[in-house]
Order: sequence, then C-alpha cells, then structure tokens
Amino acid sequence: MAEAGTDTSFMSEHRHTGVALVLICAVQLMVILDGTIVNIALPSIQHQLHFSATSLEWVITAYALAFGGLLLLGGRSGDLYGRRRMFTVGVVVFTSASLLGGFATDQAWLVAARVAQGVGGAIASPTALALIQNTFPEGPRRSRAMGVYAAMSGAGGSLGLLLGGILTDVASWRWVLFVNVPIGASVAVLAPRFLGTTPTRPGRLDLPGALTVTLGMTSLVFGLSRAATAGWSDGLTVGALVAAAVLLGVFLAIETRSPHALMPLHIFAERNRAAAYAIMLTLASAMFATFFFITQFVQDILGYSPLRAGVAFLPMTVGIGGTATIMSRLVGRVGTRRPMTVGPLVVASGLLWLSFVGVHAPYLAVMGPLVMVAIGMGSTFVPLTLTVMARVQQGEAGLASALLNTGQQIGGSLGLAVLVTVATAVTTSHRVVLRRTMPHLSHRALGHLATTAGYDAAFRIGSAVALVGFTIALVGVRSPGRVAEAAVGVAPEPEPEPAAA
Repeated sequence: MAEAGTDTSFMSEHRHTGVALVLICAVQLMVILDGTIVNIALPSIQHQLHFSATSLEWVITAYALAFGGLLLLGGRSGDLYGRRRMFTVGVVVFTSASLLGGFATDQAWLVAARVAQGVGGAIASPTALALIQNTFPEGPRRSRAMGVYAAMSGAGGSLGLLLGGILTDVASWRWVLFVNVPIGASVAVLAPRFLGTTPTRPGRLDLPGALTVTLGMTSLVFGLSRAATAGWSDGLTVGALVAAAVLLGVFLAIETRSPHALMPLHIFAERNRAAAYAIMLTLASAMFATFFFITQFVQDILGYSPLRAGVAFLPMTVGIGGTATIMSRLVGRVGTRRPMTVGPLVVASGLLWLSFVGVHAPYLAVMGPLVMVAIGMGSTFVPLTLTVMARVQQGEAGLASALLNTGQQIGGSLGLAVLVTVATAVTTSHRVVLRRTMPHLSHRALGHLATTAGYDAAFRIGSAVALVGFTIALVGVRSPGRVAEAAVGVAPEPEPEPAAA
C-alpha cells in the first residue's frame, strides 16, 4: 500500500518546512561528522580499551566499510519502501549504535557499534537528500534548502574534528558517540510528524545486485584504507582491490540485465549528472586527505593539543558552511556551471599554497590556505547537489543521492590511500637525504623537516587532483543556462506518476 498518492500530492502536505529541513540536515550532519569526530579521540580510545596500533584503525575503517558498502542499497530501499520510513529506520539504527558504542568496554564491542553506525548512516543519508526534493517545491526554496544540506555535508568533516577535540578534552572519548543520542532520538520522534510521506513503489530489491555491490564496495573501501597504512603491495590490499574489481564488474553485468536493477545505468546518461559525480570524487579525494594531514601537522609539528587542533579547523567549518549558504542564494542567478568550475580551481590554489607552509609556520599561515580551500568547497557543493538531483525521476532520487555520497566516500578513501603513500615515500627519502647532508640536526628536527616535506608533496598532488575536477567541470558540464534551469526548476520535464504498490 502506498504511503501517499502521487509525487505532486505529497508535496502539499508540508506546512512545517523549516522544521523538516532542520531534522533532515541534523541527521546528515551527524552521519558526515561521525566519519571524523572519532579521529582526535583515537589516542584516548587506544589507552582505555587497549587497542594495538594496527587494530586501532578499525575504529575508523569499520564505519567507513559499512557506510560506503551499503549506500546504494540504502538509497534504493528509500525509493521502494518510502523515504520517511527508511529515514526513520536509519536514524534509529544509527542512534542506538551510538549509545551502545559509548558504553563499550572492549575492542570488539566498539568496532561492532561502529559497523552498526555505518549501516544506519547508509540508510539515512541518501534518503535525507531525497526528502528535501519531496519537501520543497522546485525553484529558489529548494535551491536554498539544498544549500543548507550541502553546507552540512561539506562542513561536517571539519566540524567533527572541532567537536571531537572539545568533547575528548572536557569530557571523555565516549561523548563523541553519546552526542548523537539526543539529536537522533529527537529526530526519530519528530520525523513522523514533520516529514511528509512518500509513496512506496512497485518492484523489489535486486538482491544479486545488492549482494555484489555491497561486497564490492566494502572490498574497495577496505583495500584503499589498508593501502594507506600497509602499502599497495600488501597481500590483503591487493586481494581486496582485485576482489572489488571482480565483484563490481559482476554487479555492472547484473545491472544491464536485471528488470529491477539496483542502479539503473541510464542514471549516468545525463551528462551534467555524470560530470557532477566525477567532480565530487576528485574533490573528496583532496578534502579528506587535507583533514588527515593538517590534523597531524598541527598536533605533531606545531604541538597543538587535541582541543586546540579541533579549534584550528573552525575557520574551515565556517568557510564551507557560509560559502555554501551564500551560493544557495546566488545559484538561481548565476547558474551552476560557473561555481562548479571555479570552485575546484580555488581548492587547487589553496592546496598549492598549503604545500609551501613550513615547519616553523605560524597558525595564520595555515589558516589562509585552509579558508581558501573551504571557500572553493563551499562554492562547489551546492551546484553539485542541485545538478545531481535535477530532472531525476522521483523513483530514483534516493539512488541519485546515494551515488553522490558514494563518490564522496570512495573519493575520500582513494585520496587518503594515494596521498598517504606519496607522503610516506617522500618523508622516507628526505629523512635519508637530511641525515647525510645535515648531520648536526637533532632527531626531532630531522623528523619534523622530513615529515613536513611529505605533507607538502601530498598537498601538491591533492592540488593536481582538484585541477582534474576543474577540467571535468570545464569540459563536461553543459551551458549554464540549461543546467541552471534544471537546478532551480524552470521548465521541468514531466515525470512519470508512480503506480500504487
């Protein structure tokens, strides 16, 4: 039985759009934030739960594997079974896992809770963006709402570092998980009242496709995460990446034949949407690696405490959120192509500037390029989100959103794996050269110089990756007029009315 009639009818149910937007964006912020909020708490977690240096990475990897592996399944389940329903299910799973994880007394307990958080996030996140499309009519109101959503998605990573530092310093590491509980519980209670229903749809989940893509994406994220710590020649790394290639190849073969495809391949036929996915992949590669290296730089080189390191990211958080909010109001006038093109170029320039920051640099020298990167990111997220969701059939909105999140997740894992490899190789090489040419240096000074050289090399590679995103936008996105019309709702194409289940 359908939750509602047609796509146009359920839009009229929304009288509390402001509250609905707060609920949707609160969940998206939680899901993105949890990818980084635990990072700064890792030393405390390791000390209290007796993790080894190698097993500690599973606190991060467990969440990334479940989240990245199940995104497509989560997005499609919302399209088929009702977005509000699946959104609420995802929030309940995520919140319950956060509560249980905060009480963890051993390693297996915490890692299992992080897996469950990832499962909840994979269900809630893609349905959140699709719910915005259902809640707000096409035009400036939807553009502004998606701007707020994009600001939460973009700023969530850096805000996680800030909150992680504060909570770990003033309370304990457990509060980086407990903080989700009152937010998630409130959303779960209020969602049925303030979020409109969406129709269920005929069809069933493509179980062979779901199994192969979940295993394939999990293998890919695991292989990339392991490459960042164990290297590309490691047996498990190679095995995971080969398995991912095989499984994802099988998934694509299934999708070309399945009448109930989990990911209908025609969703990539629209040129601007396909380009937007590629741009997100490149920018996420640069962004998440930036978080990783700057967190290490300010703590290990500049000597910041976890709290001070978190506060150091505040300008980036404000920069992404503020720019995205401004862009949501401008995009109706300037279109989406120009900010999608200029944004990656600004990010590339900021990362290149960051590569010249030295061992003895004051914080202001770090803040300048960070703000530049933030402005570039904030300028890009809103038009990317609008482009991905423009003219998408209502029955595929969850899938379109899930693919954007997947690009962000895979891009972040890939960027981190590649850039950590680069940084490690350059650091090792510089250490040898400095030991030979500057034997008077202390072990500490030599280590700082070599490590900073590795970070600088990673930032330069990150800048080149962002330039690839700029090139994709320049070449791959069509004229701004047509893209802007689709984004803000001018002359929309008719969409098929869903049949009642």
